[in-house]
Amino acid sequence: MIWTILLLVLLIFILTNRWRCKGEPPLDKGAIPWLGHALEFGKDASKFINRMKMKHGDVFTVRVAGRYVTMLLDPHSYDTVLGDSDSLDFTRYAQVLMDRIFRLRLPYSQQAKSNEIMKRHFVGMNLATLNSAMSRNLRALMKAKTTQNQKDWKEEGLFNFSYSLLFRYEKASSTHTRAVMLLTMSKEECQKLPTKQFTHRSILWSSVSGLTDDSGSSPWLHAYRQFLQEDGTDAEMQNRAILMQLWATQGNVGPAAFWLLGFLLTNPEALMAVKREFSQNTQMETTTGTPLMDSQVNTPVFDSALEEALRLTAGPFITREVVREKTLCMADGRRYLLRKGDRVCLFPYVSPQMDPEIYHEPQKYKYDRFLREDGSVKKDFYKGGKRLKYYTMPWGAGTNGCVGKQFAINTIRQFVYVVLTDYDLELCGPNAQMPEINTSRYGFGMLQPEGDLPVRYKPRNTH
Repeated sequence: MIWTILLLVLLIFILTNRWRCKGEPPLDKGAIPWLGHALEFGKDASKFINRMKMKHGDVFTVRVAGRYVTMLLDPHSYDTVLGDSDSLDFTRYAQVLMDRIFRLRLPYSQQAKSNEIMKRHFVGMNLATLNSAMSRNLRALMKAKTTQNQKDWKEEGLFNFSYSLLFRYEKASSTHTRAVMLLTMSKEECQKLPTKQFTHRSILWSSVSGLTDDSGSSPWLHAYRQFLQEDGTDAEMQNRAILMQLWATQGNVGPAAFWLLGFLLTNPEALMAVKREFSQNTQMETTTGTPLMDSQVNTPVFDSALEEALRLTAGPFITREVVREKTLCMADGRRYLLRKGDRVCLFPYVSPQMDPEIYHEPQKYKYDRFLREDGSVKKDFYKGGKRLKYYTMPWGAGTNGCVGKQFAINTIRQFVYVVLTDYDLELCGPNAQMPEINTSRYGFGMLQPEGDLPVRYKPRNTH
């Protein structure tokens, strides 16, 4: 028995161990056979990756639970990964995730067709229709959350307030949601998903089967289900596919709204600036009839405040499978070989988003960081003396960027607008501070807080 165990351990060591070959990135296998750096990586990926960056530079390969992952942290070189769909592949990795999380098995060819359907429903008049439905549902749910003629303050954690309300909105609006690609999840990260999200998944699953073509569901849902039916997908897999989209979309907007509102409430100057801009746009809406959630409405202060919140709290991995050997050509001329079967990963949270060379005091929230002195949008950020194409990446990038980015922004903007203009919202304590980030959540979309931020609110028109 002992010899059998020893032989198995030796076999695993031989199959998973390797040495750096000429032309490959620096290799750091870690001290534990097979596991490598998995424990440290899972505990605090940002801290671990920064430590590896200090040790090896902006390109290195690490062993994590038997897999070899090359981390690329030079944003000037990101296009060499994002623009290569021949040697690097996301769809196969996405299929593994769909099967692992949702037990969803769809043909490989469906991914591109599904994306095209979703893109059609998040532009032009279709986007305007979604925005209008979102606005109506959001205001109705906000009214339902407070009693009529309520004069007393209602206390609640801001994260629970934002997350639960936007979750209910997305369910109520029958999947009037944007399509967010599951770019980030590994097996280890799947095991770390909050119980709350799995509870919401069970609620969604109980309602998905009822969202049929004649149940008043959205045009996007109708078109997506019709496509699945025509492609021969059985009824259960159709429901799982819709569940995946619902769950993926509802998982990030609530936390994003929480972080933005939290930063505003704890930064009075930022709060006043956003309120002032909202007030100006309210007057414009009355005069011109252009609603605030229209994508053409100019809200540079809000946009900068949101961009800054996302810079500090959006931490997805952008992962690709290496399906054939590739030469990674860096912007500065360096070249590295990537092995077939490995994974290559970008982590924009570390660079560019928290890079002190790009952002002064990167840990600090500055609502006007993305504004010029004249109030126009600032897009020129530099690293190594060169202007960056990618200076913040909360929406992903390349072919797998968020299809519904504009709708997501409109949703958050309308939510914050309603909360700040129709309600009195304030911190429960004058010295309240933003909660710390849950460090085990790096790599999976929007980060989540350790604890909550107590707030109180009441309808403004009761004064």
